[in-house]
Amino acid sequence: MEEFHKVRRLPPYVFEQVNRLKASARAGGADIIDLGMGNPDLPTPQAIVDKLCEVVQDPRTHRYSSSKGIPGLRRAQAAYYARRFNVKLNPDTQVVATLGSKEGFANMAQAITAPGDVILCPNPTYPIHAFGFLMTGGVIRSITVEPDETFFPPLERAVRHSIPKPLALILNYPSNPTAMVATLDFYKDVIAFAKKHDIIVLSDLAYSEIYFDGNPPPSVLEVPGAMDCTVEFTSMSKTFSMPGWRMGFAVGNERLISALTRVKSYLDYGAFTPIQVAATHALNGDGSDIAEVRNVYHRRRDVMVESFGKAGFEVPPPAATMFAWAKIPEKFRHLGSLEFSKLLVEKADVAVAPGIGFGEMGDEYVRLALVENEHRIRQAARNIKKFLSTADETMHNVISLNAHR
Repeated sequence: MEEFHKVRRLPPYVFEQVNRLKASARAGGADIIDLGMGNPDLPTPQAIVDKLCEVVQDPRTHRYSSSKGIPGLRRAQAAYYARRFNVKLNPDTQVVATLGSKEGFANMAQAITAPGDVILCPNPTYPIHAFGFLMTGGVIRSITVEPDETFFPPLERAVRHSIPKPLALILNYPSNPTAMVATLDFYKDVIAFAKKHDIIVLSDLAYSEIYFDGNPPPSVLEVPGAMDCTVEFTSMSKTFSMPGWRMGFAVGNERLISALTRVKSYLDYGAFTPIQVAATHALNGDGSDIAEVRNVYHRRRDVMVESFGKAGFEVPPPAATMFAWAKIPEKFRHLGSLEFSKLLVEKADVAVAPGIGFGEMGDEYVRLALVENEHRIRQAARNIKKFLSTADETMHNVISLNAHR
């Protein structure tokens, strides 16, 4: 049977090939150290769990909730932005709760995109940034991910040569998967460009609190005038180790937030009310839970950089996020990231995310998630060291699948 139109626009899910190998290896008894999926292993702080358990006892909270988020939750998010970024938000018109930042991004695409609209999207980047718009009939024009002087010439070319003119520009800093961090000066230049060309800015700030070395990432909304054209998405998944709770936010320009809120009102009744109350409790906390999560990832980062480096697999220390973005060792680079990722599962019992899954510009890299404890990370390094030291004898007959194309 012919595939449906929107399904045809989606490529095969790259990560599924690694997941199948991982599942098969585990079924055969292998102990796979999973550094692939960014699924936090840390428990949600007990105070947040306790608040959920308390509120869920009230039958009144079992009814439909508010799609845009209960008022107390929106006020708590506005207060967080005021504390963290010195950004003033109206919780009634400039804040909407989402079922994680991923859902927020996808429904914003639904709200603003007409068929054929051009979206400027980093490559590599988190898949929903591109595919949320592709599923709505949009057209993706790839741009560089580096937040420096190389970022803007491709934007200028896109404005000159795209028909129609680009509708929106996607930002993602700290970046998933590259872990790159933007500066406030960079954001100032972005907003100046966007306002000059009447382009919407959509910023994914899901990793705002997972940063290292004492350098908290800024929000693009700190730039004067950014509120005129910008919506920013955040998530509680990584900040508070609440990935399965599905709690996030979109904040910013009133017109864009209103459009997102209207679309969401047709699609969902919001998160379960006890989850929203517990999330409110988390946001109104003293920040100690956030600091502890950050410290755990910091220690894991340092262990990974050191142990993988000694194993012969250089991992640049990320400045932020719960990921490292590492170039494939040179002798395997010709295979591409998917084949190399498969080899690590088969030969080293280590799972990573192939860079090609984040865009074709990521194919020389793999993403390593800091979701295993320090002991397991060191074990992964030992496994990889053994694999790399014996590769010349065991890998002589491995060729890239692209070799015959």
